[in-house]
Amino acid sequence: MEDNDRVNGDLNANMRCQSTGDPQLDKAVHQWLTWDRNRWTRAQLDSLIAAGHLDELRSRLCSRMSFGTAGLRAPMGAGFNRINDLTVIQSTQGLYSHLCRYFPDLSSRGLVVGFDTRGQEESGCSSERLAKLTAAVMLSREVSVHLFSSFVPTPYVPYAVKKLGAAAGVMITASHNPKEDNGYKVYWSNGAQIASPHDKEILRSIEEELEPWSASCWDEDLVDHSSLRTDPLTQINSCYMDELASLCFHRYSQILSLSCPLKFVHSSFHGVGHVFIQQAFQVFGFAPPIPVPEQKDPDPNFSSVRCPNPEEGESVLKLSLLLAEKENARIVLATDPDADRLAVAENSDGCGWKVFTGNELAALLGWWMFFNWKESHPDPADTQNVHMLATTVSSKILQAFARIEGFHFEETLPGFKWIGNKIHELSKTGQRVIFAFEESIGFLCGSMVPEKDGVSSAVVVAEMAAYLHNKNLMLNQQLDNIYQTYGYHVSKTSYVICNDPPTIQKIFSRIRNFDGDGSYPKTCGGIQIVHVRDVTTGYDSSRPDLRSVLPVSRSSQMITFTLQNGVVATLRTSGTEPKIKYYTEFCAAPGKSEVCRLEEELQKVTAALLDKFLEPEKNNLIRRLV
Repeated sequence: MEDNDRVNGDLNANMRCQSTGDPQLDKAVHQWLTWDRNRWTRAQLDSLIAAGHLDELRSRLCSRMSFGTAGLRAPMGAGFNRINDLTVIQSTQGLYSHLCRYFPDLSSRGLVVGFDTRGQEESGCSSERLAKLTAAVMLSREVSVHLFSSFVPTPYVPYAVKKLGAAAGVMITASHNPKEDNGYKVYWSNGAQIASPHDKEILRSIEEELEPWSASCWDEDLVDHSSLRTDPLTQINSCYMDELASLCFHRYSQILSLSCPLKFVHSSFHGVGHVFIQQAFQVFGFAPPIPVPEQKDPDPNFSSVRCPNPEEGESVLKLSLLLAEKENARIVLATDPDADRLAVAENSDGCGWKVFTGNELAALLGWWMFFNWKESHPDPADTQNVHMLATTVSSKILQAFARIEGFHFEETLPGFKWIGNKIHELSKTGQRVIFAFEESIGFLCGSMVPEKDGVSSAVVVAEMAAYLHNKNLMLNQQLDNIYQTYGYHVSKTSYVICNDPPTIQKIFSRIRNFDGDGSYPKTCGGIQIVHVRDVTTGYDSSRPDLRSVLPVSRSSQMITFTLQNGVVATLRTSGTEPKIKYYTEFCAAPGKSEVCRLEEELQKVTAALLDKFLEPEKNNLIRRLV
């Protein structure tokens, strides 16, 4: 591009800025003010400079975002390590350069772009605006763009990538993160989130193309008059709903239950889910669920909840549960703001509400999917091509199913990008994945899209509940039946918050040298540790070669302990939030049903894992608010 096409800010204003005394910071400030065209984020930076907030300036300008388990995710606002107009333009320029190396036909295949309902007035950033800027960068390079005209669930983007044969997809979302955050999620041509080496290569490409190419990159109106822009919303929504019908196994169950219909309440947590869940229920022949009125419509401030994450359980489901009691609805369904996760609660007839964990829901959905698979595939030989998948920090209940039923089970690293890519890998050899999940209420029923999907999962849960209702069974009763058949799997999942990365490094370094240099802990809660797997370093004491089968992931921390009593415990850092997560599970053999004793043993190990290994008080960790 010609120099006069380059985006230059007010250079004279830059010259008027006083030096901070830090050459690296001065250079970053100069770059930002030269390149940024968003008046709100420029004003934010000007304010920080005027106030002399050098530490805050360094935090915002002297480092960049990196791809985690859900792409780029950070607070919105001014700075190279935040989500804003400039960093989205830079990211898209890097993505374009990377895609050019892999797709000679990039211009015709194009990019799918979707967005959720987030926005922040003080930075002038909204998901819709950032999506239009993403499109503008590609359009400025004569690449066709399939930009949704309205907000969509996250799984619609990878679904559209596959359906339209696009080279890649971008979803602007921060899912269930706090209102201050936003994100940039990238999908490859196979519909799965990018994984190594694409993530690292895209980051390198971004750093090589930091200066915006031209004024066109900032022109969000370009999408309205470019012939290369199409709107896939109507086509993709129609195709998705048509294909969703393949997951409806027992339509007659709605007819049989008309005399005593099962009622559902749905919350979309101020996000995108309401209209799509309503349509999905109609596809299955259900009356639409009763929406929570305070949470039905998009609201980027998430005004009615302390945090927009249904995984937090009963404390954030209060409005849903109150409405369900008022309407005499037995089941509550809650999708997170971008509708890729699902929480479920059931009214237990006088015993209060049971909010299912992700692991418990997976046990129910895994059972349901295989039950219906067997109904339509009575030949046991067909089972040889069936797979179920779970992330390694999730319950081993699917492994117990597989052991008894004869299908295949595989684990992946945490994050649905690993599951999505494993689905693609298996499909190339004629294998079929009928269910996959991660414990953080992310489920995929069937293989419509290689991504967790709250919309399809919600309506599948509804049909399963209706089927069981016709047999005078509740979801919780069926869960108990599953455990009696396959063995009780009692689990505990929680987290602590740590806003200081060096502290996290110190904690995990101490664990790796717990009993001397290079020696992991030997006991937890008085129980002997028999195996240690450290995915960060690639160590696995259970393997003859001491090398982990799971891919090494040095950019995050994850250590798993297997105890003599059968408990499996894992500590890991979150890829999207400043959290250290901990997971424990007691996997009992079929028939072993002393649940109280199992829970007591698990609690003992969990308490030791938290107090002795993480030392929350000593390390100023914030315990989860329940």
